[in-house]
Amino acid sequence: MAKNKFIMCGIAGLLTSQNNIEIAQLKKMTDAITHRGPDGEGQWINDDKNVALGHRRLSIIDLTDGGKQPMHYANGRYSITFNGEIYNYLEIREKLIAKGYHFQSESDTEVLLALFHEKRETCLQDLDGMFAFALWDSQEKTLFCARDRFGEKPFYYHHQAGKSFNFASEMKALFAGGIDKEKNWRIWAIFMQNNFMLSDTARPSETFYQNVSKLLPAHYLIVKPTLEIEIKCYWQLDIQNIDYQITEQQAKAKFKELFYTSIRRRLRSDVPVGSSLSGGLDSSLVVCTINDLNKSQTVKQNTFSARFPGFAKDEGQFMQYVIDSTNVEPHFTFPNEQSFLVDFERLCYHQEEPFGSASIFAQWEVMKLAKEKNVTVLLDGQGADEILAGYHYYYDYFFRELFEKDVKMYHKEAKIYQERYPQGYFKDYTQLASTTQTPIGFTQKIKNIVKKTPFYSLYKGIKGSKMPDYQFFADDFYEAYKPSPVATHTPNKLSEILYHNTAVQGLQDLLRYADRNSMAHSREIRLPFLSHELVEFLFTLPNHFKIREGWTKYIQRVSFPDILPPEIAWRIDKIGYEPPQNSWLLHQGVQNKIQAGKDKLISEKIVNPRFGHFENYTWVVLMAEAYL
Repeated sequence: MAKNKFIMCGIAGLLTSQNNIEIAQLKKMTDAITHRGPDGEGQWINDDKNVALGHRRLSIIDLTDGGKQPMHYANGRYSITFNGEIYNYLEIREKLIAKGYHFQSESDTEVLLALFHEKRETCLQDLDGMFAFALWDSQEKTLFCARDRFGEKPFYYHHQAGKSFNFASEMKALFAGGIDKEKNWRIWAIFMQNNFMLSDTARPSETFYQNVSKLLPAHYLIVKPTLEIEIKCYWQLDIQNIDYQITEQQAKAKFKELFYTSIRRRLRSDVPVGSSLSGGLDSSLVVCTINDLNKSQTVKQNTFSARFPGFAKDEGQFMQYVIDSTNVEPHFTFPNEQSFLVDFERLCYHQEEPFGSASIFAQWEVMKLAKEKNVTVLLDGQGADEILAGYHYYYDYFFRELFEKDVKMYHKEAKIYQERYPQGYFKDYTQLASTTQTPIGFTQKIKNIVKKTPFYSLYKGIKGSKMPDYQFFADDFYEAYKPSPVATHTPNKLSEILYHNTAVQGLQDLLRYADRNSMAHSREIRLPFLSHELVEFLFTLPNHFKIREGWTKYIQRVSFPDILPPEIAWRIDKIGYEPPQNSWLLHQGVQNKIQAGKDKLISEKIVNPRFGHFENYTWVVLMAEAYL
């Protein structure tokens, strides 16, 4: 068999009721996202000149032209522009061959076309991958668009009912194609009040721009011949299906089996593959698993890490535990306030919308380093926190639910927690653990911990709290856009908040950051924890497999004792790429940008010039300087 073929890329295209599409318009769109695919390009317009598909190519496997896009299939009935990878395409291909299908290339894109021909929209159920694609059916005169289950790959669109439908991997391609760049002030108001993009307080498909929507993860969209659209969800996690009979040994074995399968599939490549190593449990497990699979040790795995020497939260010590126990070639980048200032505008350009903290820049620098070392693909541990209860505020949900179900076990777990975290977070914890009442005050004390983390904005949004400084806004702006979060369902159970963070709010923002940072440097990120088979399994596990004896991610910690250094498996704190943001913001060049942002907000009559606590909104003001 010839080599496999994956092609990571950028896509763009349009449909119109007029027969007037020209190649120049399409090329402007694909040129705007050249960074997503510097290895080649393709444009296609149908004979009626009312359908156009464009593509930018970053070749990952089999660097020939066998999988060039847009690709056509079934005597030209289907035409597709595809961004992503179908990791299990070899397995799907074999099944299709057994049914009589023949293939002209070794591309996963051609396999997807054949699978769609066989199963139409239900083909999405078979895919293990990250993807966004648009597929034109010339017989049905419909455009079928779909996005992967978790939203690893982006899909933006502009729709005028009955007139036109434009789509692209990034919004800048839509703007290059002639879509007006009109700000969505309601979303801006929400962001400025909460310092976070709260997906569930807006219409989920909304963006920071009035004329641009996003196709949600695990959804497909059909553009009908009338140029009306229909959107449907094709996959959901089932949080009710809990397996209370599974033993710890069975859970460990299944977790390990699924995780190793996910890693193997995501290692398929003909270009150099490395890993992003932060020093935390998740990225360390990825690195150690790859090392275990590389039994021959013929090729060293490249790791890429951000360091902050002298900063209390520098993770160098934990990175070294992994480096010492594996056969890797480590590479380090050292972001600082000067490099942050130098690359700030480029970072904002590629992110396209405001982001929550300077930690995004640390990831940017890691991707830049991988490009400098000519490593195209990086595996990363993202997603594990949301599916395995890795954030500290999950204790709130765990303890509340445990108290209602098993008071005796609640007392036991509460005591262990107090011993493991003796820093005084819960001064009245013994009293709470001995009472028969609901632990009033627990949430507030968790908040006191979370306020110290970069996830506070996310937590605050989840709980639906409202920042008191509404005086920050100018009266007319506040009245016009009402930035108070819309009342939404508040999760009460651990499974509910994990579902919420995985499928509704939280993970999608992190995946957007990762996609833009990697594609800005023409790199590709693969996320083994987001194999849907693995995620579905982990959601069947009872709570005590997620949090037990004071440990988050319990099942993950106990499933890999033979490959994970114990200093990593049983570390208590969680940091990740957290830079010294506060000191960076004091740099004079950054201060100048902050002042410029404040001036913009005042001149646009968005904020109250007499507001006396702008220091509480420093990051928001910096984002205003970049995007207003």
